[in-house]
Amino acid sequence: MKEETRKQPRLMLAATKSGSGKTLITCGVLRLLQRQGKTVSAFKCGPDYIDPMFHRTVLKVPTGNLDTFFTDDATTIQLLSEGSKGTDIAVIEGVMGYFDGGGRDGRLASAQSLAAVTRTPVILIVDAAGAARSVVPVVKGFVDYDETKQIRGVLLNRVSGGICGQLKKWIEEAAGVPVIGYLPKIQDVSWESRHLGLMMPQEMTDVLAQIDRVADTLAETADTKLLLQIAEAAEALPEREVTLKAKKTNAVRVAVARDEAFCFCYEENLRLMEEEGAALTFFSPLHDSTLPEADLYLFGGGYPELHAPALSENEAMLRSVRAAAADGAFLLAECGGFMYLQESMETKDGVCCPMAGVLEGRSFMTDRLVRFGYLTLKAAAGASDTLAGRLLGEDQFLRGHEFHYFDTSKNGDVCVAEKTTGNRSYPCMQSKERILAGFPHLYYLSNPKVIRKLFALIGESRK
Repeated sequence: MKEETRKQPRLMLAATKSGSGKTLITCGVLRLLQRQGKTVSAFKCGPDYIDPMFHRTVLKVPTGNLDTFFTDDATTIQLLSEGSKGTDIAVIEGVMGYFDGGGRDGRLASAQSLAAVTRTPVILIVDAAGAARSVVPVVKGFVDYDETKQIRGVLLNRVSGGICGQLKKWIEEAAGVPVIGYLPKIQDVSWESRHLGLMMPQEMTDVLAQIDRVADTLAETADTKLLLQIAEAAEALPEREVTLKAKKTNAVRVAVARDEAFCFCYEENLRLMEEEGAALTFFSPLHDSTLPEADLYLFGGGYPELHAPALSENEAMLRSVRAAAADGAFLLAECGGFMYLQESMETKDGVCCPMAGVLEGRSFMTDRLVRFGYLTLKAAAGASDTLAGRLLGEDQFLRGHEFHYFDTSKNGDVCVAEKTTGNRSYPCMQSKERILAGFPHLYYLSNPKVIRKLFALIGESRK
């Protein structure tokens, strides 16, 4: 059967290093395109949860994650195609520096690998503050080092128009790619970070107004026409028709924690469950007093430590969680959700707050990232009679990542997390009756069979 393709203008905004202004400039470009009457879609390269919040909650742009470690090439391209369908242009925000990734070669799941797999043209953002002609060999080095030749333009950040004018001629002569413009330092536009990255948009003041100022500036300092020409030159994408399974009266009911404390959840995970026939609903461990009726409860990550006293004081919800676990509901929890299900959680100031107590252990702040990076999750030997063994047995796996400064006194041992370098693994995950919880954030599309198996177990439990 002949594969259908669709022309989809798109580009990636990547950078030479972290802290170069990717998120701010990406949001400014998205806003500028919106003002020009374009319908836009956005994606984040890698496992980041926070940057897509700016796309989705502030700019009201459909967004998602694309990660070449989580999914094979065909699935990655499919996600891009489906997520951008119906929009005039798709904008992908890179991760760290353009070539920075994991694995033995240091490129696994890098922005460069995603651009190569999806054949997406790249605009390289260069923070040129405090430099002049030295920027030229930096750009030339990136262009020459990229064997896939996806870098099609450069945008200079934190420079004046005069400096950009000088650099433009030198860069274009040396590197052979156009400088599409620049962004000067804008007074009172600054996005703060903390231990897991940028502050979340709902915690910042006048976020949209700041983005508007960036868009106003880029309208004057960047060649939007050239930017669109670069995006429109992207190769066509394959297209697949997705048919959601018909909802049934006995469909698996999935309740997802979503509020200020629990806001880290891959949209692709939710879509996969819906494709498998799940009926989704959402609840707030912070503000609601009881859980909704459901077969499966998902407690994702976020910043529960910032809301630990309020979570602890919501005793009605804690009782409801305990009751659901005692009644045989299925519970999956990741990172912050895992901490919430344990006995207690310490704030950053060391105040101990009682939690649900469904699982053993207490969580506490450390002074460094703990077990940071990509992983492949498998069942541990001897875990066959646990939920972990039933889901991940028979050589099944899920891919994910860890990114947290908190640790707990009991991380579990029913699973093994294998690192991408191939020379390190460690035990993790607690599994109790119908509960599976631990620090890894899991990407269900890395192996949809696991979710299908979970839904089958839920169906069998009803008989």
